[in-house]
Amino acid sequence: MFIPLHDDNPLKNIRFQYVTVGLIAVCAAVFAYQLSLGDRGDQAFILGFGAIPAVVFGDAALPRELAQVPAVLSLITSMFLHGGVMHLAGNMLFLWVLGDNVEDALGHNRFIVFYIIAGIAAALTHALVDPASKIPMIGASGAISGVMGAYLVLHPKARIKVLVSYFLVWLPAWVVLGGWIGLQFVSASLTTGGAGGGVAWWAHIGGFFAGMALIFPMRRGGVTLFDR
Repeated sequence: MFIPLHDDNPLKNIRFQYVTVGLIAVCAAVFAYQLSLGDRGDQAFILGFGAIPAVVFGDAALPRELAQVPAVLSLITSMFLHGGVMHLAGNMLFLWVLGDNVEDALGHNRFIVFYIIAGIAAALTHALVDPASKIPMIGASGAISGVMGAYLVLHPKARIKVLVSYFLVWLPAWVVLGGWIGLQFVSASLTTGGAGGGVAWWAHIGGFFAGMALIFPMRRGGVTLFDR
């Protein structure tokens, strides 16, 4: 498993990745609030704001006291919830390492739109694979998978420092991200439904390919693809 730690890919169009940092801050703040609720309160919070496929498609409904937002909005709110410290930390590490260059290619405002659309695409992919599921999907990994897909299209040859077992190595982005999406397909093929081991593999796949597609029309003028 590759854990990205840093990339050798300086910004060209923006001075600072405000949106990337803002997304990390929001996810951390929401998680801190989840912790303050206690176990039962957190479970209710996740049910109310997580994306539940059967609820999204209208085949089930939450009790009125648990339904916090319209089902369609849960496709967005679910992106900002996390199930534990490692879930949050892993997602935010990937976003920190890769998000700045995608934000650089899109601009701040379009990066927000891109992130949300990629996250929605990821959640819908998960829901379509297992539409009867009543288990809430939460986490930023679907949207961040979109960031990863866009990064692969933008900078396939950029070098990324990754932790592989106990070794630090520099690898080209196409190896890191290509290996990652390959692992998602393998893992998805070994599970039934949309998730296995608590991981929504098909959400990752849907988000990744959404990000690859979205970067073409959404990138700012003058930004080249397959650079470096």
